[in-house]
Amino acid sequence: MPFMNSRKFNWLVLAGFLVCVIAFLSFFFFFVRFPVTRDFPWVNLLLFGLAAILLVIGLQRAFAKADEYRGKIFGPILAALSVVVFGVFVFALFIVPRHLPAAHGAPQVGQKAPEFSLVDMNGRAVKLSELLTAPMNAASSVAGSSASGHTPKGVLLVFYRGYW
Repeated sequence: MPFMNSRKFNWLVLAGFLVCVIAFLSFFFFFVRFPVTRDFPWVNLLLFGLAAILLVIGLQRAFAKADEYRGKIFGPILAALSVVVFGVFVFALFIVPRHLPAAHGAPQVGQKAPEFSLVDMNGRAVKLSELLTAPMNAASSVAGSSASGHTPKGVLLVFYRGYW
């Protein structure tokens, strides 16, 4: 009678590795579309945490109950690969961006903005120089402002983050 190996497959190790790979890929292909997950990858970090829990439980199973579960060789290899995937994720999202060079043409705080032209809400082109030289009237002044007929001293520029 041939030797029958009755040990069970340790699916927790494989599930932990797959969740780790999904956490890595989902940021770049799915979560980068949404500002709440693009600005800080909290969902991906939670998925990496879940992967770590599954891997730890799977490795404990493989070594504590070696006669019942498989995975003494397979488990540490997948755990090491998961650590590498997590390390690449952290490196790409938290370390590389800190070393990107500053934009040389970007205006600094307090520096005069270069001349530009944008379209307003009514579809009319408005230049920065027009905003700085045209007197403010009741229609263009800020609600509650009594600066009607005065030339503005500055313009407040507000930039909304978008999909460029």
